[in-house]
Amino acid sequence: MRRYVVLSVVLWISLWTSTVYGGIHGFVEGAYGMKLGDKRGVKNAYNLSELRFQLKGLYFPNSLEALSGEVSLKGEALLDGYSEEVSFYFRELNLAITPFDSMDVKIGRQILTWGTGDLLFINDLFPKDYVSFFVGRDDEYLKLPSDALRVWFFTDHVNLDMVLIPFFEPDESIRGTRLSFYDGLRGMIRGREARRVFVEPKRSLENAELALRVYRTIGSYELALYFFNGFYKEPRGILDPVREGFFYPRLNVYGFSARGPLLGGIGNMEMGFYDSRNDPTGRNGYVENPSIKYLIGYTRSITGDFTMGVQYMVDEILRYDSYRGSLGTMPARDEFRHLFTVRLVHLFLNQTLRMELFTFYSPSDRDVYLRPAINYRIMDSLRITIGANIFSGRFDHTEFGQLEGNNNIYTRLRYSF
Repeated sequence: MRRYVVLSVVLWISLWTSTVYGGIHGFVEGAYGMKLGDKRGVKNAYNLSELRFQLKGLYFPNSLEALSGEVSLKGEALLDGYSEEVSFYFRELNLAITPFDSMDVKIGRQILTWGTGDLLFINDLFPKDYVSFFVGRDDEYLKLPSDALRVWFFTDHVNLDMVLIPFFEPDESIRGTRLSFYDGLRGMIRGREARRVFVEPKRSLENAELALRVYRTIGSYELALYFFNGFYKEPRGILDPVREGFFYPRLNVYGFSARGPLLGGIGNMEMGFYDSRNDPTGRNGYVENPSIKYLIGYTRSITGDFTMGVQYMVDEILRYDSYRGSLGTMPARDEFRHLFTVRLVHLFLNQTLRMELFTFYSPSDRDVYLRPAINYRIMDSLRITIGANIFSGRFDHTEFGQLEGNNNIYTRLRYSF
């Protein structure tokens, strides 16, 4: 482990000292989040206290000029006051080439994303960091990087986007240290005392993950088909309920999306069939059932400085009777989970002040999650953000209801260069 840390430090320093075309860019950011909820975390006064330093740049090697070769680097140093650790790592370190006019290739560490949802993901099965999202880090940190090979093929009729991830990379899951959660095995909210063990798939080619997107534009509308073969990114299977051992079940996803102009704005729709390979019949109460997710959305600029976006998503559990019969004493989820989101954005003071509210509301779960934020650009290179994460729910076991003890207010100050 130590040698990987040393290698990361050397590579990170090289980002600063290398000749990078277009110059070096980045930022220094301080962030602090005051916790307003329960006392179950490792530290109860706050769940965010850190100083972050990021550098990024593009390098065009002369030896790869014929292939339009481009090396992208984005390195960070993080002084985390919560975990009391200093870390050096890359969010991006990859090579992009164009071997043919009809083909682009990117290999290395990169951020992967696709789909049409706004903070709702159906066919985007790439790793996420919901801990960062819930404690007040920038939205950029919701997406975790992956070590992957990505290839685009372009034709006159359809285009293919293919991603191969050789080794499984999970979501950053809530474990009780910064954020408390509902433990279905114990039937209670738990924090730092939780000792859950997550067993990841073995690092082998047999467990490599493959994601495909076939897409084309018809008029002003982009249509896409998706396929994913890999694993759930959250530990949705129970290995040992006594020792709190969890695993990541195998998963295939088949999906579709459409996006384009609608009634003066932009409309989108998306769906995905989640084929839970470890429990296709739904009779194993310790493994996630197959399901179908549906999403429709609409975004429109109301005035030049005011934009509104709305979404409606349904998550349907398949084989529901088998699911209910296999639960034992654990609380049951609804067969259909309904979720609405609303994003309101208003710009003031010549667009230097941004006020935003993103709301998640589930009438079936009877819970809500509010994300208000104010961002003010003091000068071109300096901005401050103040926001909050507010959770509320009638039941402890629902997605946002379980997080009610983690309400927080945060602020971030960023200097960019």
